[in-house]
Amino acid sequence: MEEKKVSQLREGEDEVTVRVRVLEVGETKTVQTRKGPRTLSEAVVGDETGRVRLTLWGRHAGSLEEGEAVEIRGAWTTSYRGEVQLNVGYRGEIERIDDDQVAKPEEVPEETPKAQSTWRPRRQGGWSRGRRGGYGGYQRDRSF
Repeated sequence: MEEKKVSQLREGEDEVTVRVRVLEVGETKTVQTRKGPRTLSEAVVGDETGRVRLTLWGRHAGSLEEGEAVEIRGAWTTSYRGEVQLNVGYRGEIERIDDDQVAKPEEVPEETPKAQSTWRPRRQGGWSRGRRGGYGGYQRDRSF
């Protein structure tokens, strides 16, 4: 797994590794998907090249704290409303790292990676627009 910078993220990638600062964290919630209820939380993370919204699924939901430095491995990317988003689920790992390995919050630019208008998620095994265990079909609540 090659480590990437936030500005290098493109939708449709698997096995992504990034080192980022947690800038915002949302509440853990349960949402109804086609595969039944799933637990998730959302966060905004960034490095010296930009910031990206992160969805944490299952055991990772609610595991981040604002301000901490983390390495995320085994993540995948999607897009929503023209922006690339990062996701970490059961196959992913989150590890706390030394604070000096990532940019300070005030050093993280506002820029977010933009989605390519031609990208479409792959359809696999009957999953409808979802990946990684069929999390698709969930409507995002952008309340934070």
